Amino acid sequence: MKKINYIKYPLPRIRHHANPVLYFPKKQHKGNNFIYPPVYDSLNWEDVYANGMHPDMLDIGCGLGRFLIEISLLNEDKNILGFELRHHAVEWIEKVIAGENLTNVKALWYSAVNGLHFIKTGTIEKVFYFFPDPWVKKKHHKRRAFSAELLGEIHRVMKPDGEFYLMTDVPEVDEFQQETLNDFGKFSYKYISDNEWILPVQTNHEEFCMRKNIPFIRMICRKK
Repeated sequence: MKKINYIKYPLPRIRHHANPVLYFPKKQHKGNNFIYPPVYDSLNWEDVYANGMHPDMLDIGCGLGRFLIEISLLNEDKNILGFELRHHAVEWIEKVIAGENLTNVKALWYSAVNGLHFIKTGTIEKVFYFFPDPWVKKKHHKRRAFSAELLGEIHRVMKPDGEFYLMTDVPEVDEFQQETLNDFGKFSYKYISDNEWILPVQTNHEEFCMRKNIPFIRMICRKK
């Protein structure tokens, strides 16, 4: 597998959170006195990937893109698409992608709460949703992207045998996600031990948790 020397790509200063308005669908906003990511009804995949095909995997909330890029290197025959709210993070990921001439991976400045309308039904093999912002305060729960609406879109775009991977180091977030999955009712799910987890790539935050001995929770969901 190709090895990337990330030192060649100095990280800019990036805030941990984006503007709070970006965590809500654009249609909810009456004003335009802020910069909001594009909302897509369709995308021409010939402009995105070298093979001109649709994405095979989604990384929702791809952060600084370590997992996104590394998983693309391990799956050169698959197209990987990442979403991230922080524009500077997306710009940095795209700089790495261009610098390394990677043709099967794309980071999109996009808020997933606007739906996945530009992705064809039943085409996605794997969806990753790792270490989302916990928004622990009850008044901030409304900023969480994990919802029945998002689950409906993920369920639609996934192949019948597709897999939906979840990971968090916040037990309260895990409880919230489990309740949301139970209410939605169209996914089965299983908590996964270290020995059962088969993904060969780790996220930046996953590595951080391992170094600091912070426990975290892994789950795999499948269509019922």
